[in-house]
Amino acid sequence: MADSAPKEFVDLVAISRGYQRSQALRVAAELGIADLLSGSPRSVGELAATTRSHQAALYRLLRALSAIGVFHEDSGHRFALTAMGEYLRTDHALSVDPVIRMFCADYEWRAWGDLLHSVQTGENAAVHVLGMDIWEYRHEHPGHGRIFDAAMRTLSGITTPDILSAYDFGRYRVVADIGGGTGTMLASILASHPGVRGILFDQAHVVAHADPVLEAAGVANRVEVVTGDFFQAVPRGADAYLLRRILHDWPDDRATQILRRVHQAMTPEARLVIVDAVIGPPNHDPLAKFLDLMMLSQPAVTNALSPSGSGCSLPLSSDSSGRRRRRQTVRSSRQQPRRAGRPLRAVEPCTALSRSVPAAGRRCSRGSDSDR
Repeated sequence: MADSAPKEFVDLVAISRGYQRSQALRVAAELGIADLLSGSPRSVGELAATTRSHQAALYRLLRALSAIGVFHEDSGHRFALTAMGEYLRTDHALSVDPVIRMFCADYEWRAWGDLLHSVQTGENAAVHVLGMDIWEYRHEHPGHGRIFDAAMRTLSGITTPDILSAYDFGRYRVVADIGGGTGTMLASILASHPGVRGILFDQAHVVAHADPVLEAAGVANRVEVVTGDFFQAVPRGADAYLLRRILHDWPDDRATQILRRVHQAMTPEARLVIVDAVIGPPNHDPLAKFLDLMMLSQPAVTNALSPSGSGCSLPLSSDSSGRRRRRQTVRSSRQQPRRAGRPLRAVEPCTALSRSVPAAGRRCSRGSDSDR
């Protein structure tokens, strides 16, 4: 583009072409290029032969990604991983591979492509183009569900240390992670607090993949894995109930239902810990505000996420070093731990509400999709 072009013009054009970079990354992830480069640089011919790709077309892909810092191209058309590209390796502890493959998957592409429908009607774009919401789609397509779970493990791993430094879970005997996925967050809590036991609660097809996570953290013998539906009931017996990046996925009535089920399970002394992000002030915080668009077009949320300071959104504060931190919201049950590999317990739906849930109809917001 001409050097004389105004910066604002250049930036706007770059924004409009963002999909090109994301789709190029998706192709590199699908071909497993980063894993092939993990040992040493390789020629485009070697990579094309291994991936069964068209050599000239693959070169053009890798050349483009090298121009934005994902790979490095030498004078002999050999490619190597950069520091950024290392995160594409599937064996990296914080592998971005499943995150890319989730966000750039065809069903996500189609839902975002129908954003105009959501904006003009207020309806769910995913339902409009897929015939079902995102959760149903992933359930119907288990391969996409597994990629989603892996992506959540990565995103959880990058944010968990800040949560553990901001909130003391060691004060509780039993922590129940509601909608806790494959247990990444709960495993980190228990690893940091040897005297705490845990309950991992999610749908059966999700927690079926929890054992390796819990065993790797050395906490499997302190965790009971319970299956169920948090719209119907959640397990009793915890001192603290954790809802991490859950409520932002649901409209007010469904979020209220989740909170009511948790409230039913709690004793008067138990606490509810909600971890979710807030929508920032006007003209700032694009990450959270584009998540809001994702909630509009994909899961089951057609009402806007809450701005900072309203509803049950979590305000952000700064510590003495100026780093932004979440202030955890706490509000007003215990099971025997399950060792990995033992049968799961299924929680049965509650038959009646035991107590009301004050102000439960307000929504929480956050800045990225639910990592668990």
